[in-house]
Amino acid sequence: MGVKILLVEDHVVMREGLRILINQQADMEVVGEADDGKDAAEMARQLQPDVVIMDVCMRGTNGVKATRQIKAKMPDLKVIALSAYDNREYIMGMAKAGMSGYLLKDCAFDELVGAIRTVLQGKSYLSPGAARVILDVESETESTHDAAVTGGALSESDRQLIRLLAEGRSAREIAESDNLSIKTIEGRRRRIMKKTNVATIAELIRHAVREGIVSD
Repeated sequence: MGVKILLVEDHVVMREGLRILINQQADMEVVGEADDGKDAAEMARQLQPDVVIMDVCMRGTNGVKATRQIKAKMPDLKVIALSAYDNREYIMGMAKAGMSGYLLKDCAFDELVGAIRTVLQGKSYLSPGAARVILDVESETESTHDAAVTGGALSESDRQLIRLLAEGRSAREIAESDNLSIKTIEGRRRRIMKKTNVATIAELIRHAVREGIVSD
């Protein structure tokens, strides 16, 4: 038997379609199906799958609570959220519950297969929308912390952002090229300015020249 998968999805047509497609993979097999998070936690304990494909918004016990219950008993089990929604509440709820991946239901099936293989290697797999949400939240958290703290070493990503700013690139241009939100770039810029104890972009660039981060 190859990769054992538990499907948790409350829409029958969606669940049946996924089962057919997954079972067509030579090294994957759906070993169980559930339409409620409560059943999912019990089935995971009984079936010992390698991966759980978890719907997030379900009647009864939702995917966030079910994932939390599963990970509490089986911390090494990989859970991939497959959701119709990419809002912050669901993404961060699943992240805090211990998910290994988050995809939207409009993704190609090949992407789901790739996500399964990725999480089994101990990595995470996030759709671009989910990745942006998590980066934004991390940026906001770090900005709150840094509001009371100045100084600190610049990371390589900090240095790269300074170089782009020195080239005259706007936050919007940098965000678009890196597939991130403007809020994320602006938050990183504020943190860098606090680390270097400067108040303006011009001062930041002068600091970068002195430190050899950018050429004069």
